Amino acid sequence: MLTHIVFWKLKDHAEGADKAVNIAKARVLLESCAKLTPGIHRFEAAMAQPGHECTYDLLLNAVFEDAEALQAYQNHPDHVAIKPFMRAIVQERQCMDYSSPAPLV
Repeated sequence: MLTHIVFWKLKDHAEGADKAVNIAKARVLLESCAKLTPGIHRFEAAMAQPGHECTYDLLLNAVFEDAEALQAYQNHPDHVAIKPFMRAIVQERQCMDYSSPAPLV
């Protein structure tokens, strides 16, 4: 298994909207990618909780069967299609991929 975690900090204003609107839209776009390709075992898009001190606004926590499954997801046309919007709204991005045990059921 390969765990793929991405954190995004969004700009205060971008694409004609404020941060809150863009976070919500980005989450919906990410969630639309949850079943794009075989080999996705877990796919969670989450927003930072209000009232807590957080350094990032949005998270993707996904588990893939292997590196090939992650690559297939990253290259899928529907995933590629959301990248321009994400680049436009993101101030900072952090990503980490690591080998992980099978997900708990």
